[in-house]
Amino acid sequence: MSMRDAELKIHFTPGHVELVQESIDTPFKRVLVTGATGLLGRAVYREFQNNDWQTLGCGYSRARPRFLKCNLMDEDAVRGIIHDFQPHVIVHCAAERRPDVVERHTEAAMNLNIHASATLAKEAAGIFLIYISTDYVFDGRNPPYGENDAPSPLNMYGKSKLEGEREVLRHNPSAAVLRVPILYGEVERVDESAVTVLWDRVQEGAESCTVDHCQQRFPTYTGDAARVCRLMAERRLQDPSLRGIFHYSGKEQMTKYEMACAIADAFSLPSSHLIPLTEQPAGAGAQRPQNAQLECSRLESLGLGVEPTPFRTAIRDSLWPFLYDKRWRQTVFH
Repeated sequence: MSMRDAELKIHFTPGHVELVQESIDTPFKRVLVTGATGLLGRAVYREFQNNDWQTLGCGYSRARPRFLKCNLMDEDAVRGIIHDFQPHVIVHCAAERRPDVVERHTEAAMNLNIHASATLAKEAAGIFLIYISTDYVFDGRNPPYGENDAPSPLNMYGKSKLEGEREVLRHNPSAAVLRVPILYGEVERVDESAVTVLWDRVQEGAESCTVDHCQQRFPTYTGDAARVCRLMAERRLQDPSLRGIFHYSGKEQMTKYEMACAIADAFSLPSSHLIPLTEQPAGAGAQRPQNAQLECSRLESLGLGVEPTPFRTAIRDSLWPFLYDKRWRQTVFH
């Protein structure tokens, strides 16, 4: 969907210069993406921009020059962006999503995950807001979890995101919450994702290392989650009744050890140096759920489900730039 705008262009021909008015397509669907500098935010921004949406991304410490710098704790700044841009949809990706960091810096994380979300929801009255949440709102003792199952987070990260959900829906009842599990995708550094960070252990084939083989996870590709956000946004423009809590997840169940082995296999690298760790060591940081598998039938019943990209395919796309030997891409893909 787009509208026609006029643009003046200068046409040069031999011996002649002419000013010509041409019509151009300008998207009239506008989306604001918070946390557009982050792992999921970048994918969401790209997905909307590539599908005829006028897209504005905001970030903070890494915002410039590509995105708008905005402190989401500043109510006036948030109000100003929404007033000036007039988005039809806001996808709220900004969050402190590292559980161990949330445990150590709880106040700052709560401010971002809860209070900034509440501010955004209040200022976004009448605008479709998608709040990105997590499978960590569940304790992992009785999977799979549907949208109506009672949350019971084990750590401060899960508690902060659950409270953020409640604040968003309290201030903006027509908003949507999209819960997703552990994410991976195109990263700026391998430690940007708890999945891609395993790359260093995979490539260090000379020394043995232990990898968690306890918690069952469902790694989810950011490109797939971003597409779900866009499909939800486009459906909402047609159907104002789309609101509430939704789940989206990859379907391949893996421990981190199994992820590391799959990464090694995807790049034809050895995995014999990887040792499965079947007990959680003492002092291992924030407590994680054993298996917080998300049941995703609500999206699927609405025709908004996205078939997950196979893990080995997506992890190759995500990690090949970090190969020690870049010639691998030629030998494997050709």
